[in-house]
Amino acid sequence: MRTELVSEAGDRARPNEDFASVGLPASGQGGSLVLLDGVTPPPGGAGCLHSVPWFTARLGGALTELTVSLPDVPLAEALALAIARTAEAHGDTCDLSHPRTPQATVALARWSPRSVEYLVLCDATLLLTAPDGTVTPVRDDRLARLPRALLRSAEVVDGTLRNKEGGFFTAAADPAVAGRAVTASVPRAQVGSLAALSDGATRWTELFQEGDWTDLFTLVREEGAGALVERVRALERADDDAGRALLGRAKTHDDATVVRVEL
Repeated sequence: MRTELVSEAGDRARPNEDFASVGLPASGQGGSLVLLDGVTPPPGGAGCLHSVPWFTARLGGALTELTVSLPDVPLAEALALAIARTAEAHGDTCDLSHPRTPQATVALARWSPRSVEYLVLCDATLLLTAPDGTVTPVRDDRLARLPRALLRSAEVVDGTLRNKEGGFFTAAADPAVAGRAVTASVPRAQVGSLAALSDGATRWTELFQEGDWTDLFTLVREEGAGALVERVRALERADDDAGRALLGRAKTHDDATVVRVEL
């Protein structure tokens, strides 16, 4: 098995809010992948004393441990346990009911000699590649299906869409949202490799439309995860130099994380 992990902050003046890890059990059989994309809160506070990087480090650390140490526990249950553990760590000092309490999108995968399980919540992306090269994207498209006009208002998003029925869900302080994630399991023989990406990295396909998911995975496999991030940054700079602001681009440069595992 081979792994590659690249994570780059969108702004060097701010900490990277993404988290990524690959966990390998002591038995040497199987492993797990965790990717979290922290949600940047708007100015004005979020009812919490802690930063988004604090939250993603706590939640990501718990997920790394639980997905490896509890191999028979479904990924959605492991996510619920990790959210509860993280909430307990700051529930006495922070307002966890605030709509912008620290939160993150999630991509998880766990493999054994028999199967590959996966979980995706919100706009992180997981790519599964079959031995014949076919690339299958695993997405939670609830956020993408919402009218863009609604997403331009933080008040509307927080009041009616964020972690609400008919809107979209992120991992925040409520363990029940784990049940909203996209989950499945496929035979190990059907997956030769996989990749998890934060939306700062998937801009190459989703925002700049430089290629489809197969093209993106081929780029990462042949040139490395760092090459994908470098190309995204070049496209962002070119767009700014041309004086354009692409629809849906909230930040000039977003944190970009790519994890690739060859099984």
